[in-house]
Amino acid sequence: MKRHQFLKAAVAVAGALFLSQTAAFAQSWPNKPVRLIVPFPAGGSTDIVARQLAQHLSTALGQQFIVDNRAGAAGNIGTDAVAKAAPDGYTIGLSTSGPLANNKSLYKNMPFDAQKDLSPIALVGEIPMVFVTNPSVKAQNLKEFVALAKANPNDYSVGHPGNGTIGHLTLESFKTSTGTSPQGIPYKGDTPAMTDLLGGSIQAISAPVSTFIPNIQGGKLRGLAVTSKKRFPGLPNVPTALEQGVDLEATVWFAIVGPAGMAKPVIEKLNQEVNRYTNSAEGKAKLAQFGMVEANGGPDLLGKLMNAEAAKWKKVVEAARISLD
Repeated sequence: MKRHQFLKAAVAVAGALFLSQTAAFAQSWPNKPVRLIVPFPAGGSTDIVARQLAQHLSTALGQQFIVDNRAGAAGNIGTDAVAKAAPDGYTIGLSTSGPLANNKSLYKNMPFDAQKDLSPIALVGEIPMVFVTNPSVKAQNLKEFVALAKANPNDYSVGHPGNGTIGHLTLESFKTSTGTSPQGIPYKGDTPAMTDLLGGSIQAISAPVSTFIPNIQGGKLRGLAVTSKKRFPGLPNVPTALEQGVDLEATVWFAIVGPAGMAKPVIEKLNQEVNRYTNSAEGKAKLAQFGMVEANGGPDLLGKLMNAEAAKWKKVVEAARISLD
């Protein structure tokens, strides 16, 4: 046998052996508890969803999935812990679009690169933004609000949950898309912003829809638009921004990720079980409690989403000169 033929055969044997070992590992995985890192505090929506998923995965895969809260730096600390873990399938994380896409442009000194240092595993769900006003504002929809803001730019201010949040980025994108310049008012979260909106101190809010559903349904606030591709099931009478001719799409999305280099069969095994949960009636109902719509698909879909969202919000961050360092 010639040398090049021998080398080719050796490579083929090694490859087959590697695939065989990987398949065997995936078949036996997990054979000990799995750590599920949540990069936000206990008791929040991400934590609760993680615990629901952990319960399902523990039952489905026969090993305990233990939630580990590692909060701080807008989700960067916990997500970094996932990125730096051994890629053996025993440390994964439930993170959000902030650490997985947006924060890359907001922080100059990110401790990890989400596109390089993480393995996409499965989408879980998404929460759209909503533009909401006090009923005293004479706008029945987003198009009418745009007209008012253009006619009287100094009379309209829009609150958001804080600098660098998706509500803030959505507002900046809205300004660019509509050619308006309402004053953005940062708050420390949704609730204080809603208090001021109900009191009439500000005219509108750009924020995740979750907090505002009861007041919109009860008529205390008016939903002008949601920013998802489709109408939000919890507020079916509120049209999307896209329906109203405003080029604006923004959601907070939640996803399972692991360290780069995880075995593909393990990723596929996890993806299958996460999708089974999010597609179930129980999973959909529990996610809906947080204003979340289930999302699913393969790891490749999540990887493409992470790349696309990072590029999309980078343009917005740079144009608005937003920095959190």
